[in-house]
Amino acid sequence: MKIFALVIIGLLGIASAEVYFKEEFHNLDKWTTSTYKGSDAGRVELSAGKHYSDKEEDKGLKTAQDAKFYQLSAAFPDFSNEGKELIFQFSVKHEQNIDCGGGYLKILPKGFDGASFNGDTPYNIMFGPDICGHTKRTHVIFTYKGKNYLIKREVKCETDDKTHLYTLVVKQDNSYEVLIDQATVVKGKITDDFDILPPKEIKDPSKSKPADWVDEKTIADPNDKKPEGWDDIPAQVADPDATKPDDWDDELDGEWEAPMIDNPDYKGEWSPKQIPNPAYKGEWVHPMIANPDFFDDEKIYAFKSNAGVGLEIWQVKSGTIFDNIIVTDDRAEADKLAEKTKTLQAAEKEQAEEERKQKEEEDKKRRAEEKAREAQEDEEEEEDKPNAKDEL
Repeated sequence: MKIFALVIIGLLGIASAEVYFKEEFHNLDKWTTSTYKGSDAGRVELSAGKHYSDKEEDKGLKTAQDAKFYQLSAAFPDFSNEGKELIFQFSVKHEQNIDCGGGYLKILPKGFDGASFNGDTPYNIMFGPDICGHTKRTHVIFTYKGKNYLIKREVKCETDDKTHLYTLVVKQDNSYEVLIDQATVVKGKITDDFDILPPKEIKDPSKSKPADWVDEKTIADPNDKKPEGWDDIPAQVADPDATKPDDWDDELDGEWEAPMIDNPDYKGEWSPKQIPNPAYKGEWVHPMIANPDFFDDEKIYAFKSNAGVGLEIWQVKSGTIFDNIIVTDDRAEADKLAEKTKTLQAAEKEQAEEERKQKEEEDKKRRAEEKAREAQEDEEEEEDKPNAKDEL
């Protein structure tokens, strides 16, 4: 009976695992383009890019116009991730060598309007790479009670022109994990790495540092006196090695003076040496008390409503390709779709290597041709020189 019960539990676990949204971009039928930005809205297209394993299977949503806003969304049946893992995964390829633009996606709660979707539309999670100037990071933002909270840790992102897989796992124990190309780059507790909950303790507002508290570790030695003649040493002196130029005319140029140089004997401004302060009491520590506004939330990870995926970015240079998006509570399904990305990555690497070798061969051939041409020119130049015997 125990074995039978375990089998039933296992089957129930398999049955409960769900894929809420999966997009491999065979078309754009699921997506609604917002009209919010009007003429500033960018056009998208399906493209596999320059390198691919299968031209049709590797097609993704590509941003196609420079200096535009991209605001698209796709709805799926509403669900809550309470009591289960939430896995949000997709691939991004900045084939244009992006200089400034986002590569992140959002999970949206129910109630959003795709036709007016914009930057002010509420979201649950914003996740993915963002590159602009010195900003090169993977955003992880959770929304809690209507307010957005950015992760306090720096999370790297990939900045090359190849495809990379970004995965966010939100767990039932209020922890999270970020993976890039299925390798963990950061993980931790939501309560530790996001300032969502108020602190358990605060500084006691009724306490302040006593007026007579001494926190200077050192003081000037009262017995240390400035040496006599210290201030008589100038910072600069006339260069003893300088001589008046031979063409110097005192009547025309004025009286000649040697240029000034730093005085090697100058010791700078005098200050007494420091000694330990006998009255030092140490660094004052503000007493802490329990925060009366503190509250805990064992379900801080859970969103009651998840009902859509949104792309809401600005790009100076277009050409980013998004693909293989999945929202699920089943890691096996996410890993399965990741295999498609891995196949594409292998093809990109192989084709890029072939291009490198081809360019190397072309450069080698070009240098050889240039060398042969130079040799031919030298030979012709030698033939054109007059022969000494012929001159005689």
